[in-house]
Amino acid sequence: MNARLQRWLPVAIVGVVLVLPLRGLLRAPGPPMEEGFMLVFPERVLHGDIPNKDFLHLYGPGSLWALASVFKVFGTSLWTERLTGYAQQIGLVTAVFAIARPWGRWVAAAGAAVTAIIIVPPIGLTALAWVGGVALGLWAMVAIRRDRVVLAGLLGAAALLFRLDLVVAIVVGFVIAARVLPRERRLRLLMALGAGLSPYVVHIAMAGPGNVWQGMVIDPIFNLRGGRRLPLPPSWSHLDGFLQRAGQLNAPPWPLPAAPSPAQISLWLGLLVAVVVFLVVVGWRSVRRDPTSTRARTLLVAAAFSAGLLGQAFQRADTTHLAWVSAVPLGLLPMAIREVFDHRDVQRERRNVLVAVATPLLLLLVLVPHFTLRTYADATAQTFGFHRESYTIRHGDRVFYYGRRDAVDAVNAMLPDVDRLAKPGDRLF
Repeated sequence: MNARLQRWLPVAIVGVVLVLPLRGLLRAPGPPMEEGFMLVFPERVLHGDIPNKDFLHLYGPGSLWALASVFKVFGTSLWTERLTGYAQQIGLVTAVFAIARPWGRWVAAAGAAVTAIIIVPPIGLTALAWVGGVALGLWAMVAIRRDRVVLAGLLGAAALLFRLDLVVAIVVGFVIAARVLPRERRLRLLMALGAGLSPYVVHIAMAGPGNVWQGMVIDPIFNLRGGRRLPLPPSWSHLDGFLQRAGQLNAPPWPLPAAPSPAQISLWLGLLVAVVVFLVVVGWRSVRRDPTSTRARTLLVAAAFSAGLLGQAFQRADTTHLAWVSAVPLGLLPMAIREVFDHRDVQRERRNVLVAVATPLLLLLVLVPHFTLRTYADATAQTFGFHRESYTIRHGDRVFYYGRRDAVDAVNAMLPDVDRLAKPGDRLF
C-alpha cells in the first residue's frame, strides 16, 4: 500500500461510515419531544425568553445559545437543527480519532468508526446538548495533550455550558493531564476554564439564582427522577422502558444469532463497565511503566474522562443513554488494546493493529448488535429508500417528520383550524 493511500484510506473509511446513514436520518422521524424542544427552545431564546425563567430547561444554556445563533444565521428549520446535530456527532467522532491518532491511523479510524456506529442511530440527528458537550469535552482533552492549555480550558468550559453534569469527566481528565504541567501552565488552564465559565454568571443574573438552581439542580435530580428512572441493572427478560418497547414494534430483522433484545441491554451495561475498567487499568499501568510517555498519559486521561461519563449510564440504563456513554470508551478501546499488545511484542505490529481494530466490532456484533449495528444498518438502508416509514407534517415552510400516517394526517388537518382560531398570544397545549 503506497504512502498516500495508507494516509488517507482510514480517514475516508470514517467519512463513509458517517455519510452512509445521513440521507436516511435527515428524512426519518426523530424523538418527537426532544427534537421538538430543540426546535422551540432556541427560537424562544431568539425572541428574548430566558431558560430556567421563562421555560423549563434541565441543562446548561450553552446548547440553546449555540443553536439559537445558528437559527439566527440560517433560519429556524428542521434541516438547520438536524445538520447542527450532525456536526456535533462529527465533532465527537473526529475527537476520538484525534485522541487515538498516536496509536496509528488504522487504530484511530477503527475507534472513530465504532463511535459513529454507536452514536449516530439512537436519537438520529437531533441536536441534543449531551453529544455536543461530550464532543467539546473530548476535544478539550485533545488540546491539553497538545499543551494548548488555554484552548483546553475554553473547550472544557464550553462543554460545561452545554451540560453541567459533564463536570466529573472534565475535572478528572484535567487533573490527571495537569499533573505533569508546570505550575504556570496549570494556572493558565484554570484561568481559561474560569473565563469560559463566566457566561454562567450572565445566565444566573438574567434568569435569577433561584430559577437556575431549581431548573438545573432540583428539577432534574429530585423532582423529575420518578419518571426518568429505570431498574439497575436492566431486566434480563423484558424491556423496562416504554420507549424501548415502542421501538421494538417496528424493529428491522437481524440475520445473525443474538441474545434477546432485553438481555442485550444488560450485556451492554456490563460491557461498558468492563471497557472503562480496562481503559483505566491499561492507562494507569502504562503511566507507571513510563511516566514520561505522552502516549501513556493520553490513554490515562482519556480513560479518566470515560469513567467520568458513567453516571449518565447508571442514572438511566436505556439504550440511548448507554449509547451516549459507551460511544467514547468503546471508540477508545482499540488504542488500549494496541497498547497492551505493543508492550508484549512491539515487533508484530500488523497483528497488534488487526486485533485492536477487530475487537470492538466483534464485541458489538456478539453482545449488542440490535442497538448498534442493526440500527446503523437500518438508517443506512433508509438512505437508499428501504424500510422508510416517515410522514411529513407541514405548516407553511416548516416541516416535521413522524412515523404514523394517521397522526400526521390528523395534525395536518388540524393546523388550518389552529390558524383560523388562534389569536396573538394564544398557546396550544
